[in-house]
Amino acid sequence: MVQPQESAITDGRDMTVKIETTRFGTLEVTEDKIISMPSGMIGFGEYKRFIIVQHNADSPFFWYQAVDEPGLAFVLTNPNYFMPEYQAPPSVVKRETGWEGDLADSEDLELYVTVRIPPDDPENMTANLIGPIVVNNKTMEAVQLVIAKSKYSHRHKILKKE
Repeated sequence: MVQPQESAITDGRDMTVKIETTRFGTLEVTEDKIISMPSGMIGFGEYKRFIIVQHNADSPFFWYQAVDEPGLAFVLTNPNYFMPEYQAPPSVVKRETGWEGDLADSEDLELYVTVRIPPDDPENMTANLIGPIVVNNKTMEAVQLVIAKSKYSHRHKILKKE
């Protein structure tokens, strides 16, 4: 569902692509914003290209929209919004990606987690802290990690009840 077009805002080397989505209609992005995910998301390995769409300007949430499947999008957030001490172990990042660098110290690597928001009970939203997504902004590649030995859960409650 991607249609390349010449971009009027670049020097001709970059192409603008139109991405059809069920949530946002048609989106136009430059090819350099498309993230390559060679292994895909767990359970959705056939989809290997994504874009990140901000939910709205003041929201901590994003959409991880599949480029080649209009109906496939995941809600993401940076886990440090609700758990400042959370980090993906650098050894796991290096083993799974081959990328050098610590997420905490790198401007090139970004960390996200998927969020599950029950439609009728958004206060019980949860985050998958054992399957974070690391995006390398320099290479525009991403990988979903599996942190097997973790003190965290795949259903970590984001909002604390008072």
